[in-house]
Amino acid sequence: MRLDPKRLARELAAFEALNTGRRRRLAEAFPEPGDPTAVRVGGRLLRNFCSNDYLGLSHHPELIRAATECMNRFGFGAGAAHLVSGHSLEHHALEQELAAFVGRERALLFSSGYMANLGVIGALTDRHDTVLADRLNHASLLDAARLSGARLRRYAHGDMTHAAQMLKAPHAQPDDSGPHKSNGGGGATTLIVTDGVFSMDGDLARLPDLAALARQYDCALMVDDAHGLGVLGKTGRGTLEQSGVDASAVSILVGTLGKAFGTFGAFVAADADLIDYLIQRARTYIYTTALPPVVAAASRAGLRLAQEESWRRERLHGLTLRFRAAAAAMGVPLTASTTPIQPVIVGEAAWTLALSEALMNAGFWVAAIRPPTVPPGTSRLRITLSAMHREQDVDALCETLGALWRERGVA
Repeated sequence: MRLDPKRLARELAAFEALNTGRRRRLAEAFPEPGDPTAVRVGGRLLRNFCSNDYLGLSHHPELIRAATECMNRFGFGAGAAHLVSGHSLEHHALEQELAAFVGRERALLFSSGYMANLGVIGALTDRHDTVLADRLNHASLLDAARLSGARLRRYAHGDMTHAAQMLKAPHAQPDDSGPHKSNGGGGATTLIVTDGVFSMDGDLARLPDLAALARQYDCALMVDDAHGLGVLGKTGRGTLEQSGVDASAVSILVGTLGKAFGTFGAFVAADADLIDYLIQRARTYIYTTALPPVVAAASRAGLRLAQEESWRRERLHGLTLRFRAAAAAMGVPLTASTTPIQPVIVGEAAWTLALSEALMNAGFWVAAIRPPTVPPGTSRLRITLSAMHREQDVDALCETLGALWRERGVA
């Protein structure tokens, strides 16, 4: 059957009617050298408060220098998959440095966090296995579980009692719709998967409790710490360090390079045998071109700076506290998040879009997040802080947002 253009038109119209249609904003330039929070969009100079460049490393001269030097040696593209001819000295060195950073035997690079999660869960589970997931996990974890064929069960967000009940009754009917095949019994794996920091809410997974459940029920625990590594913990080693959870309690750690480390790509860290197994079985690793070596070189510089320049993390946390105090003083309701992800729950998609546009007109780029990215009725402004934001810009954002909140009477 051919594609039905009338059906596409109807569905596109439905997105618009619900105020959930997506539009891309075109970033034209970052006009101020050394200031990654300034960006020109649609001819307007804006302060970017929706980037995940938490430590402000994406424009750091050391990253640019490392990439330039590497390009002179390796060119730009890797040219092939890691298992063909695309695995360079830069990739290998980065994997070793990432493994040392997170306290694991080995690390394996992937082209994105999405591909890392699909690769790991697809390699480790099949129709005989069960994936137990937090209901607010990132879409890549959800999609990975579904595509693996494993039996997906989702516990209420952060609800350890619900999670324990599901582990006690492993053969009960899954709580989400869609076809599921029965657990195969002997030798089946149960994999608990969670975000470390939940990307739309900014709160932390209850890792000590999840680690205890994994021990009690003999499960493997996988943590995607995309928004925690480089940001949380005394030395920036993420949600595990922040929560006081030993690396041995988490079988698989996933991290990304495109957030705190300022570049692109992702990695999986685990013991040596598991990494070797992923090299044999993870299809999103085997069948894709390796990251450009220049990205690996820049990532090595970003990782080094994140460790050496602890002031970036300290400043980021200080700005987060400043934002929370100023927003509260202006009457803007906040969630309990203590991370640089600071959502302002508006509720209705239309109001959220209107507030986002009004902030843009005032010089602030703040994304409107709507269903299906977040549950219906919880549309929000997702404000993120960077170590490179200036205090006066944080204060001005809060003043503007507070005024708009009162003017529009958002309840």
